[in-house]
Amino acid sequence: MRRLTLAVPLVLTLAACGPNGDKKDAPPSKAPPALTETEKADLLAALPAPYDTGDLDNGRRVFARCRACHTIGRDGPDMAGPNLYGVFGRKAGERPRYNYSNTLRTADFVWDAQALDRWLQNPRGFLPGNKMTFAGLPDAKDRRDVIAFLKVETGYRPAASTSPAS
Repeated sequence: MRRLTLAVPLVLTLAACGPNGDKKDAPPSKAPPALTETEKADLLAALPAPYDTGDLDNGRRVFARCRACHTIGRDGPDMAGPNLYGVFGRKAGERPRYNYSNTLRTADFVWDAQALDRWLQNPRGFLPGNKMTFAGLPDAKDRRDVIAFLKVETGYRPAASTSPAS
């Protein structure tokens, strides 16, 4: 009972310091609202094959190996590796303010699912001389799932399809 008596004031104090405190002094959030599970499922279904069949839960679990070096949220910090928000469609080595190896800075490709798949399979073999120390993901299903997860979580939006007018 004594532990509970001591814990309640501590919890209340910490809760008052959290994000639900006085919001009038808080700066407005730049981040878009998080996607709902339905929006994630719709985005996954709109991805090109084979990523449209990716397992987002497995992708999240496999990406846990990458979190020591990479963040994925909008405005997330660079760490040992660059933040990956907006990576798809970006020229390799061109995230502002990240200190890439010369090999990546001078690479001549744009990140797409196929390039990322080859990179994740064997980063050193795909682009010798880069500074990424990760050995790679040998399992094709894990790579597919991580790429699907990243597409859903890093701001990627498939191009709108153009269909002829009826």
